[in-house]
Amino acid sequence: MPAAKLPNIDLPGVELHRTTLPNGLRVLIVPDPATPVVGVALHVDVGFRSEPEGRTGFAHLFEHLMFQGSESLEKLAHFRHVQGSGGVFNGSTHQDYTDYFEVLPAAALERALFLEADRLRAPKLTAENLRNQVDVVKEEIRLNVLNRPYGGFPWILLPPVLYDTFPNAHNGYGDFSELEQASLDDAAAFFDTYYSPANAQITVAGYLDVDETLRLVEKHFGDIPARPAPVRPSFAEPRPGGERRQVATDAHAPLPALAVGYRLPDPATDLDGYLGHALLGSVLGDGEAARLQRRLVHVDGLVTDISASAGLMGPLDARDPDTFTITAVHPSAVDPDRVLAAVDEELDKLAAEGPSVDEIARQVARWSAALHQENDRVMYRMLGLGARELLYGRAEIAVELPDRLAAVTPEQVRAAADALRSSGRGVLLVEPTAAQEGTE
Repeated sequence: MPAAKLPNIDLPGVELHRTTLPNGLRVLIVPDPATPVVGVALHVDVGFRSEPEGRTGFAHLFEHLMFQGSESLEKLAHFRHVQGSGGVFNGSTHQDYTDYFEVLPAAALERALFLEADRLRAPKLTAENLRNQVDVVKEEIRLNVLNRPYGGFPWILLPPVLYDTFPNAHNGYGDFSELEQASLDDAAAFFDTYYSPANAQITVAGYLDVDETLRLVEKHFGDIPARPAPVRPSFAEPRPGGERRQVATDAHAPLPALAVGYRLPDPATDLDGYLGHALLGSVLGDGEAARLQRRLVHVDGLVTDISASAGLMGPLDARDPDTFTITAVHPSAVDPDRVLAAVDEELDKLAAEGPSVDEIARQVARWSAALHQENDRVMYRMLGLGARELLYGRAEIAVELPDRLAAVTPEQVRAAADALRSSGRGVLLVEPTAAQEGTE
């Protein structure tokens, strides 16, 4: 039975074609005749927050396993086929999804679709692959977290301060002992539960013919057996009523640091409120003229670096709940409470008066330039459309974002600042160990 086409959506400069295969796989096709390449992305609706207790880091570990061959392709064959076509590939694990993608010359479209369908159908889950990838992930954690200054700051260390539940608070990179206990049965159960076509979405973008692309998607993905999509639980939890504070030590950090976390509005139900917070982050931290940069770095000299942003792993990259963060690195002689007090004063000013029209215009221009530059590349445009389609059911958000940001008013940013000051927050203090401080 062929897939039923849904109405196409035409936005300025972007054409979106949607359909769903009989096995439940959602399909998004985005033609772009101006580019000579094509991108294929598979988004699976499973991330850090879906992994079971006792198996921290399993979603990321499983992403690694999906690159270890399939029943029809030996280990490393996927790599050779993509690179041999002049393409690039990768995958990544996020709070609420895992993506796999490649960008190749347009003539290699069918090869890319075959490769993604092949591993979605039957990845090679063996004891050897599992043990090997556990070791690879452990080395990645050593490199990126354990042996790096400010490793895991703030995306691993801040959530357990702000959140209470396991899905929101645990370390998505994983605990070594739990990674080592992972079994083939765990891997098979994870695949059967989350890697069904009905829990995934394929996005194809670039130089392509829509009808021919749909035919190829049906050819390669249509015969993957249907399995029910898992019921997605709500990860909602009450907002903190006051300030929560924790201290972490870092043997590699040359200076103390702090991170402040606040809850964001739900982008699925209050996108305007969310974007007000996103622009608040820019007004506070983006560029030398931003308020926290000007006050804390250049005027008071309280910090050496400061930033503010919406989204623990980037804007519009997760469902609710997600986190607004402010991070700073400061000299050892500066009490972190002085930094926090200065941040609060700047938020209070914005909550009382709002930003100026010029501030908003400057930050919207920065955002828009960055968004247009990002969307010039097929890979980032494809991943942005695919992620927003999976998370919120509206890939259009990625296209509308520059105009939606331009429509944000100073009053919306003022309300966002007021919301931060009126809510509880998590404060993480990172302290260098005594041995490190003695070397300064």
